[in-house]
Formats: sequence, C-alpha cells, structure tokens
Amino acid sequence: MSKDRPTTGINGLPLPILPPDRDARVWARMVRVVFYTPGFMALLLLKTGEPTAFGITVELLMLSSAAAIVAGLYIGSQSSDAGADHASRTGLWSGSLVLELLAVVPFLCAVPPLFRELAHSALLHARAPGAVDVSLGISELLPAVAVLPFMLYQLAGFGTLHYVVSRPVNWAINLGILGLISGSYISNRQGAYGAEKMFVGVLVVCMAITVFYGVLKLKTMQTTYDAQCPPKPAK
Repeated sequence: MSKDRPTTGINGLPLPILPPDRDARVWARMVRVVFYTPGFMALLLLKTGEPTAFGITVELLMLSSAAAIVAGLYIGSQSSDAGADHASRTGLWSGSLVLELLAVVPFLCAVPPLFRELAHSALLHARAPGAVDVSLGISELLPAVAVLPFMLYQLAGFGTLHYVVSRPVNWAINLGILGLISGSYISNRQGAYGAEKMFVGVLVVCMAITVFYGVLKLKTMQTTYDAQCPPKPAK
C-alpha cells in the first residue's frame, strides 16, 4: 500500500499537485494501438485513391499515428530509480498528454468525415442501374458521439490536462475541441473543404501549443516538488 504524498514542502508552502503514478505498460500498449490503427487506415485510404474529401482525414490519421511514436519516446524515458532527473520523472505524464491531445483528438476529428465518405463512396460502393440512394440520416453522427466520453475523461479529472491547467481553462479547451471538431465535420458535409482545413488547422495548432505548455509545466511542477520535498535516499 503506497503512502500519501506530502502536501506541504520544507518551506511551509503547499506543494504542486502532480498527477498520480500510472502503469507505464498500459500506456505503452496504448501507443501501439494508436500507432497501428490510424496508420493502417490512412494507408488504405491512400491505396483506394478516394476523392479530395479524404485529404484532410488522411492527414489527421497520419498525425495521430506519428504522435503516438513521439508519445512512446516520452513514456520510454520514465524513471524513478537512482539517477532519475526531473524530466524522467515526468516522462509518463508527458507521454500521456501527447497521446490525449495530439493522437486521440485528431483521430476523433477524422472518424466522422471518414465514416461519411466511406458510406457514400462511389468507388467502394458501385451502384447497380436503377438503385435508390438511401441516406443514412442522423445515424451518420454516431461515430462523432465518441468525443463526448473523451470530454468526460478530461473534465472529470481522469486526463493529465486536469493537473496542468485550471478548471475553467480545462473546460474552455474541451469546449473548443468540441466546437472545432463540429465545425470541421459540418464543413465536410457541405463540401466546404477550405473551411474544414481551417477548423482542423486551428485544432491541431491549439493542441500542439497545449502539449508544449503542458510538458514544460509538468517538468516545472516536478522541479518545484523535488526542491521543496526532496526524495529520501535509497537504503
């Protein structure tokens, strides 16, 4: 049974609230899933030679796959043994932040238009003469529902972002994610691919800035924590 972390430093001031210890093996498996799944989907779309509506979707899937590799680098640097520095103690948390914002968010943004294009693809679904084109209607929105439990994951305190930014900022970021994903999907449905690229571009840039800030903030918090609550030497 692990002991609770100290809440007050040697200077009498409150210590930073760091994320809890996590199982690196679980996140390493997550890296493999996020790397292979979007990557293979992107390669299949390129193989089929689909229309321009798939363009930004392929880019999002490739970003998700590539970000998983970067997240794996952070997770692999995790260490709490002798000789560990401030960066290595935050490697797992930093990797989870990269996965959450630069792998999962682009994937969630890519899935709804991907499903719509696959459902209506004339290349994949050759229509017989006289066949009636049946619209899927509101059911096309079902893949987009996945963004809601992701927001719950973030806002309920499961995500790493919860420990990096304040609660109002966390809400603003997640509502921004929802708004930008919705805007990109609506633009895709309307064939406004220029607007879709704009929404996706803003989303990716915001996520990259948040990850950059979050990784540095985690390291700063760990540095402050170690300075005010030095780890006990190994016996």
